[in-house]
Amino acid sequence: MSQKVTLLVVGLGWTGEYVVRHLTSIGVSHAATTTTGRNGTVPFRFDPSSTDPTPYKALPSASTVLITFPLLTKSAPETFRSLYFATHADAPNIILLGSTRFWLCSGGIAWADRHTAPDPSTNADRQVAEEAVLAFGGAVLNLAGLWGGTRQPRNWVSRVAATKEALRGAGSVHLVHGEDVARAVWALAEDFTPGERWLLTDGRVYDWWDLASVWGSAGAVGRGKPPVGPHAGWVRELMAETGVRGLPRTPAELGRALDSSEFWTRFNISPFWPRADDERAAL
Repeated sequence: MSQKVTLLVVGLGWTGEYVVRHLTSIGVSHAATTTTGRNGTVPFRFDPSSTDPTPYKALPSASTVLITFPLLTKSAPETFRSLYFATHADAPNIILLGSTRFWLCSGGIAWADRHTAPDPSTNADRQVAEEAVLAFGGAVLNLAGLWGGTRQPRNWVSRVAATKEALRGAGSVHLVHGEDVARAVWALAEDFTPGERWLLTDGRVYDWWDLASVWGSAGAVGRGKPPVGPHAGWVRELMAETGVRGLPRTPAELGRALDSSEFWTRFNISPFWPRADDERAAL
């Protein structure tokens, strides 16, 4: 077993890469796992059905363990926790990354925050697993749509709104940049809140009509280029048909708005990427 680190990222992946880069930039000791042990990571594959502690012995001790991938059963979090604790002298804080898709704002509720109960019609398996993490004193960070690097929301318009009818049904979208996820993870690790769930967005509620009217079907053309394709016209027609007088639409019109302000206030930081159309992303 290697030397103790401050933060262990279990499951490097896209989000974990941002976390590792941030920790490196601020001089925080860390380690990460992949299934193959690529690029100097620790080889580790989580098997929720196995009680064999052997794979866990290769993991370094850590003050905080970040699990980046979904856990899909009620027993999975406790399986990981018990086997890690059984093979390490330290008892780290555990953070699980989750999704904000569970908050549909149904039943006439336009706004939801971390205290709003997740909609039971969404992925019940992930919800149950997250509740298990909270029950043993872990923390859950539910993330909005991830963007950054090659993941550019301006390139998603043609998929989300392939037709006018598809655009008609497109409401709100919530986003957060990978760098801000990494900063949020470290803020939570530094000032851990056992048994607490946090929602994380960049603090904005985006309207797909608004985005489509600006970016069009070829948003990747480049900054300063006019939108091409039919989206701007479709948006204009939809606004006339539905009586929308200006964009973005209100949360009541969009039907879903997530409030993550409590996280940013509690940890006294602000998003570095406060808008998904930040021109820095196009440079």
